[in-house]
Amino acid sequence: MYHPILVISTRKQAVLQLNLLILSQACLNAGITLGAEGTAADRKAVIVWKIESAAVIGGQTPQVIGTPKTNASAGERALQFNGRGDGLIVPVNPIAGWSSFTIEVLFLPEADGPRAQRFLHIADRVGSRALIETRTTDGKSWILDTYLACSKKGRTLRNRTKRHPTGKWAWVALAYDGKKMTDYVNGVREFEGRTAFPPMTDGVTSLGMRLNKVFWFKGCIKEIRFTPAALAPDALQHLPEK
Repeated sequence: MYHPILVISTRKQAVLQLNLLILSQACLNAGITLGAEGTAADRKAVIVWKIESAAVIGGQTPQVIGTPKTNASAGERALQFNGRGDGLIVPVNPIAGWSSFTIEVLFLPEADGPRAQRFLHIADRVGSRALIETRTTDGKSWILDTYLACSKKGRTLRNRTKRHPTGKWAWVALAYDGKKMTDYVNGVREFEGRTAFPPMTDGVTSLGMRLNKVFWFKGCIKEIRFTPAALAPDALQHLPEK
């Protein structure tokens, strides 16, 4: 017996599957990274900034402060900041409009850097801020410090018991799930806390310093990843810490 409704349904399903296949291939060809969530509707595009030159960051021309230099070591390229007056201001806020997100940074803090270093600072038009920072007391180790603020209310995460060596590459991350912020070093949770942080508006991003040109960073930044979802620890970038 002929069932036209069933045939139509089957054809629609086949067309949908074909469209999803075409979309996936187009994303691969365009270099767009898709997340590992279970359904196509849940997949999230990741914004990746390769920090290899001060000339272009994330497709944008930044304002250059000082003379941050490209450091090439063992075939790898990263941007090096001197801790005294090197920084960049990128004219974009990659997490604008996101209700949840993860920011990951591959960096190398050098020894004898300033006590407090704000190496990534995002600010929008209404005063909301997101910062990833380090603190050090001996110049040989650092602790992670992350901060989210809006409407003059902010939340700082800083675990003073977890220290990491200077002079070594590490992935740090700040994730926000709509209610709670959590930070990580090499995929391992450092601290977490609840806070209200509505989606940011358009804004700017500074690297190697706070946006008002203080709290300079001494070291290298190689890559920054922005994901519109709070990633689980096993989905984070990480390096083995020796």
